[in-house]
Amino acid sequence: MHVVIMGCGRVGSSLSAAVERLGHTVAVIDKDPQAFRRLSTDFHGQQVVGVGFDKKVLIEAGVERAGAFAAVSSGDNSNIISARVARETFGVDHVVARIYDAKRAEVYERLGIPTVATVSWTTDRLMRTLLPDGVASAWRDPTGKVAIVQLPVHEGWVGHTVAELEQAISARVAFIMRFGTGVLPNLKTVVQADDQVYVSALSGTISDVSNAAGQPPEEAS
Repeated sequence: MHVVIMGCGRVGSSLSAAVERLGHTVAVIDKDPQAFRRLSTDFHGQQVVGVGFDKKVLIEAGVERAGAFAAVSSGDNSNIISARVARETFGVDHVVARIYDAKRAEVYERLGIPTVATVSWTTDRLMRTLLPDGVASAWRDPTGKVAIVQLPVHEGWVGHTVAELEQAISARVAFIMRFGTGVLPNLKTVVQADDQVYVSALSGTISDVSNAAGQPPEEAS
């Protein structure tokens, strides 16, 4: 597959190297020719000078045969415009835009452009490193409002149903990892020993949900 990357900063250069390692062809676009110095010394892809929303520049980068396009420059506006041109004008199937402003990300998602809100994502990564035993989201929507988190469920919940657990924590159980296999539970699913329970919750409620899950069922208290 051919991949076009707009932006040759630290993210763009790292992404280009990762894509090449997977055996795909890559073209990197940047308006600053000096930015290409960040590329790996064994980079074999194409270097195109220009802005990522210029149709001629995109065509030179091979967007017409591209299966994926990533807009990862330092500018939100440039990223979303480039992503929309790639999707709407050239019909690229897989498009993603890097967005710093999480509030904007919600609007862009409605336009059909998947986004990565870097502040929320970076915060979660730091939380996993600083507080490895704490609760950090496994997934967060681009606006940062909804997250899927693994809960530290009290052992007293073993033998109780998902419906009982959801009522106690006021959150929805999204899925359960059981013996290394993902399980999509229903309300009658029974929590088993060593289950890893993931719930979907509003970001502002995660602490309360986590605390509730860490308590035993009322009848066991």
